Amino acid sequence: MITQLAIYPFILSLIISTALTYITIQIYKSLGLVDKSTKQQHAKNIHTSPVPRGGGIPIFIAMLFVTLTLIKIDSQIAAIFVGAIIIAITGILDDIFDISPYIRLAIGLLAAFIVVRSGIGISYISNPLGAGVIEFNMQFLTNILTIIWIVWGMNFVNMGAKGLDGQLPGVTMVAAIVMGMLSFRFANDFAAWPSAYLSFALAGSYAGLLIFNVYPQKIMPGWGGGALAGYFLAVLSILSGAKVATALIVLGVPLMDVIYVIARRIAEHKSPVWGDTNHLHHKLLQLGWSKRSVALFYWTVTAILGFIALQLNSQMKIYTILIIAVSVGGALLWINLSLSSSQSE
Repeated sequence: MITQLAIYPFILSLIISTALTYITIQIYKSLGLVDKSTKQQHAKNIHTSPVPRGGGIPIFIAMLFVTLTLIKIDSQIAAIFVGAIIIAITGILDDIFDISPYIRLAIGLLAAFIVVRSGIGISYISNPLGAGVIEFNMQFLTNILTIIWIVWGMNFVNMGAKGLDGQLPGVTMVAAIVMGMLSFRFANDFAAWPSAYLSFALAGSYAGLLIFNVYPQKIMPGWGGGALAGYFLAVLSILSGAKVATALIVLGVPLMDVIYVIARRIAEHKSPVWGDTNHLHHKLLQLGWSKRSVALFYWTVTAILGFIALQLNSQMKIYTILIIAVSVGGALLWINLSLSSSQSE
């Protein structure tokens, strides 16, 4: 069962993603589609030499190939990949033209709407205050919540987990494995198999990208690679049995980081969607951490939180999310105070 649901899709997607990532690097370099140094590009970029983007291309193709090979295509699977190809194409266009984040947000809404129209939705959540579930009996409410969750996942993962070499692929790989392990709880139900296949295929796809994105990176995920990570993880959290709280825990550090960063931007009367260097990974670099250390920190924390999430009941998950929120906020406050103190000396 493990071989069929986990190892096959992981290895297959890993091989495809690795090969296509190498090809993408060569094509982007030959076409001159590279991000240059921080001095010439957006302040959020911290690399110092030209690096191609385009990470969404091998991810999408690897996911699509594994799905066509192992999964029976129905209307919901088709809708997921229609949304994914829209995101992937937008990612390619963004690599070339640097599209406005507001346009990318609209594209994300479109992709999420397509998924919802196929019948995928958050129709219930586990009751955090006791046994049983809380059902959403109004279809309109279900649709709105699902669209918000998918778009939120796309943007928050893209913003919070994609900042430096190896960070995004490692975090996504670990989170996808956790989603796949959730699916094993329903392994005897054939209806749950697509969720397992997709989860481990996603893990393998980002493992292939990680080979070339780990420090020193030879390719960056780009908006396409980051958005596809959040998109697939958000959808998989629904397909795995409405495990939204589990996803919030697994991705807790980058997601809470983004909440604090957006709040700070709004408080400073800045656009919440334009990037800056106030994310946790930027602050850790300012403290003197190496890029390798920061990426390893994110991978390790994601793995630990994933393991914890798999052990918790609904009520404990709520408490854990609150603890993560307080911990990330406290860490950011301490780091900012430390940096301010060192600068004033």
